[in-house]
Amino acid sequence: MERKLIAIDLDGTTLNAAAEIAPRTKAVLKEARAAGHIVSIVTGRPNRISANIYDELGLDSPMINFNGSLGYLPHQDWADEYQYTFNKEVAFDLLTHREELGINMIAAEGKNLFLAVRDQPVEVGFFPSVLQANQILNQKTLQENPTSLTVAVDRGHQEHLLSYLQHNFADEIDAAPWGGPNSVVELGVKGVQKATGVEFLANHYHIARKDIIAFGDEHNDTAMIDYAGWGVAMQNATPAIKALANDITPLDNDHDGLATYLQDYLKLAE
Repeated sequence: MERKLIAIDLDGTTLNAAAEIAPRTKAVLKEARAAGHIVSIVTGRPNRISANIYDELGLDSPMINFNGSLGYLPHQDWADEYQYTFNKEVAFDLLTHREELGINMIAAEGKNLFLAVRDQPVEVGFFPSVLQANQILNQKTLQENPTSLTVAVDRGHQEHLLSYLQHNFADEIDAAPWGGPNSVVELGVKGVQKATGVEFLANHYHIARKDIIAFGDEHNDTAMIDYAGWGVAMQNATPAIKALANDITPLDNDHDGLATYLQDYLKLAE
């Protein structure tokens, strides 16, 4: 079998509902690598909360974070590392208008950047419940252009925020609401998606599109599933992702759906 590039989303795909890697998933991904295939994480998560998963899987491939905006080799300096950023004035504008836009929290992030501000406690899993003094986002502390802005907004204000961003910053950024229970809008560089990262990986490893297999479950996986030669939706994926994919895993992310599918697809030994 031709060498495959296996692009794996984390939440809802490689990770179970407890955000953990099941032993079987870990074992199958290890087998896939032993068989000569490349396994690479392609996630919306920041690097600060995915490097631990990368290490747990024992990977040595580049990792793609922030939905395609950062590509790097964890724990080392790498000449081919890339990071897309947008103008920090977008963050300053939202800070200025946060009351009228119903914004409860803004986090500005990049590879080595994490600053946030919140007016009230926001239970969003990815963010520290207590901010350190050196993590407060304001006009003075944000010195560099961010890779990502994550904005928690009152549910009733989300449409207004999206139209405000569209009206003011459509040339610079794409804004996408998260799936799931939290009313959160994520901002990234216009036109950069997970497929950007997958294409970068494919070029790096000289792998043809037909030999890319990608697994995902949510709207931020759309471009990646579409770009891959073989796009696979998880059993627990959104209807839109299932409709787009070449195939759907029989089992969900709580029952080793990715591992079971991959073992069969790559014809790995039981």
